[in-house]
Parts: sequence; C-alpha cells; structure tokens
Amino acid sequence: MSALKVWRDRDGKLLRLRLARPKANIVDAEMIGALNAALVEAKADIHLRGVLLDHEGPHFSFGASVPEHMPDQCAGMLKSLHELVREMVAYPVPIMVAVRGQCLGGGLEVAAAGHLMFVSEDARLGQPEIQLAVFAPAASCLLPERMPRAAAEDLLFSGRSITGAEAVATGLANALADEPEAAALAWFDAGLAKHSASSLRFAVSAARAGMVERVIAKIALVEDLYLNGLMATRDAVEGLTAFVEKRPAHWEDR
Repeated sequence: MSALKVWRDRDGKLLRLRLARPKANIVDAEMIGALNAALVEAKADIHLRGVLLDHEGPHFSFGASVPEHMPDQCAGMLKSLHELVREMVAYPVPIMVAVRGQCLGGGLEVAAAGHLMFVSEDARLGQPEIQLAVFAPAASCLLPERMPRAAAEDLLFSGRSITGAEAVATGLANALADEPEAAALAWFDAGLAKHSASSLRFAVSAARAGMVERVIAKIALVEDLYLNGLMATRDAVEGLTAFVEKRPAHWEDR
C-alpha cells in the first residue's frame, strides 16, 4: 500500500496529502519521494489555492527512518529529505499541516517546512536527534525561522518535546484545535478558497522573500556539516547503532 494518500478537495482547489502508515508514519525514502512527487505534480495547476497535509492514526510521525541515517545510507536520505524541504518552503501556495499526537524528528522537519500548522492539545512536537548523538539539519534551518531563536535552540539542544499549546505560544504552530484537520479546512474555506489563485501566489512569494533564500543556503551548509563532520565522529555512529540494536549508547565524547 502507498505511504501517502493523495486527492483533490474543494472543487480541485485544495490538494490533500495524508501520511498513511499509522501509527508511526515514518518519514522514510518512500514517504519522502511520494510527498515530493505529489507536490511537484500539483504546483503547475493555476487553480490550486492550497495544500493540506495530515495523517492517519493517532500520531503525525515518529520521525525519520533511523536505519536510513546509518553511514552507508545517510547521504542519499538527507539529500532527498532536503529536496522535499526546499520544495515545501518555496511552494507557491500555502501548505497547511494538521498535527495530532507525536510529531518528532523528520516528521517535525516536514511539518515545519509548511506555511501554517494546526495542532491538537495532545500534540507533542520535538527534535530528539541529539539524544542519538546527531542533530537535525533541516530543523536547524527551519525552527529559527518559525519561532524565537531561544525557543528553537531549546528544542534542538535538549531533544525535549513540547505540547501543542506550547507550540502555539512560541509561534511554531498557528492554532490549537480539538480537530486540527477541520480547523485547517475552515481556515481554507474562510480565506484561500475565495481568493484569486494568481494573486495568492504573489502574496506567498512576497511573504517568504528572504526566508526561502536563507533556508536554501543554510540547508546546504548543515548538510555538509552533518555528512562530512558529524558522521565522521565515533559517538554519532554509536548513537545510531545503539538505537537500532536497542541498547544503551556509550559516549566517548569524540
């Protein structure tokens, strides 16, 4: 079965994307490829006014595939994820993201690359990569653009998760709702559905001018830092290996 469900809603004006491998909805190569392909295919439609990304099951995503982060696979995985992030941050119409439950690691990186995020009270958002002795390249670029730097660095350095309410308070998310999908659809109906699709694209481009260029430039730098710096260290490989082998990691600080 496909990792992603794709369909049109609102007379074709809204592209619907749904992560479809509950309960974890792992962001692996298949999921990344499906998301990127669906977005690329739809963006040439001059009548498109928005995208809604949501999920099946109780959790948005537990994160990226850890085995795909191992040294023999991580270069290809990072490049494909970062291609998706670049596509999303520069997308010509707003991408709304509806989040319930866990939204962690690569899952939060995908969510944060969108334009507006609607979260439930039970949502838990975080970047736990540092607990495995690695860091989150895309999140290092995206979170400081969405929330105060101090709050972004808290998540990136501590590896802790925050609640849906905290995400809204810090600016990471836009709205807290019992039903995030319904809230996103209501926001679309109240605004985007009524606007000129042509003018909306100019508004989106104007709002993200500067931000898109910053993220694209920085993501190249942090990808190199991850692949040629971090992955040459003993502890990064140990952290990932220990996770896969389901055992405690032993740090040597090198």
